[in-house]
Amino acid sequence: MIADEWSCQIQRYWKKGSLRPHSGQHVDGTPPKGRWPRRMFLALFLILAAGSAQAAGLVVDHTSVGIFPSIPQSAFTAARQQTVAWYTHTSHGSQLYQGLTMLSEDGYAIPPGFTDNYDTDLGNAEWDTLTRTWLTAHPTTTLVMWSWCGQLSWMSSTEVDAYLAKMQALETEYPGVVFVYMTGHLDGSGPSGTLYQNNDRIRNFCRTGAKVLYDFADIESYNPDGAYFPDGTDACEWCETWCAGHTCPANCTTSYGDCAHSHCFNCYRKGQATWYLLARLAGWNPAGSVPVNAMLLLSE
Repeated sequence: MIADEWSCQIQRYWKKGSLRPHSGQHVDGTPPKGRWPRRMFLALFLILAAGSAQAAGLVVDHTSVGIFPSIPQSAFTAARQQTVAWYTHTSHGSQLYQGLTMLSEDGYAIPPGFTDNYDTDLGNAEWDTLTRTWLTAHPTTTLVMWSWCGQLSWMSSTEVDAYLAKMQALETEYPGVVFVYMTGHLDGSGPSGTLYQNNDRIRNFCRTGAKVLYDFADIESYNPDGAYFPDGTDACEWCETWCAGHTCPANCTTSYGDCAHSHCFNCYRKGQATWYLLARLAGWNPAGSVPVNAMLLLSE
């Protein structure tokens, strides 16, 4: 077993109608003159908005971290009320939840419906079966996330396609659940490495198919100034340099500590990206973007 995979497996044991016309409508069911054009315009607008959202999908990456400060309190409140998530991972995936924990110390309480399952990861061949078992037992779940350990550093394109196919199958079986795709953490191999190619395969699939993607690798590839570090590792070498010359969160004082394999600032930023994801899925619409739940708005 490759060392990185072994590390992940070891750490898993450390930490689951009415027919009556409504007001403003004639007895025959038709709206008064003048209202029909307005309603048609509204319906058309929502249909176009829904189509745009589907075409764009939702990609959560380093740019999402930069938007975190602009998330309004109403969006945090909506996310806490609406999030019923199951997040399953091993050590590397714990970075995301550790970031949420750090932010909770800053006043951003973790949604009560967010279940953190430190048990296994996408290296488990039965991850999709485990997902079905969970959803059967927890039918109110609306969001499912699985993370990788180091598997994408050596998987073949055929194996990556098998992951994508399983995700699509789950989406078909559970249309009321959002399944979040993920990329794998950096490993130092750079743009010519297997990891980069596999990550890009997932990115392209998600952008083409309008999926929801949490780009784990992209978040640790850029510092807050937007400088790109394509040859970095999951240790987030630039994080050390950044925090030495800038003000980092008060609860981010060590290179590793509770942030598995990495610098605490990397975890902190992944927590911010996760809040962006939850806020968008709860209906928050940043300026210039289309609501993710435009189809839900259309049906209300």
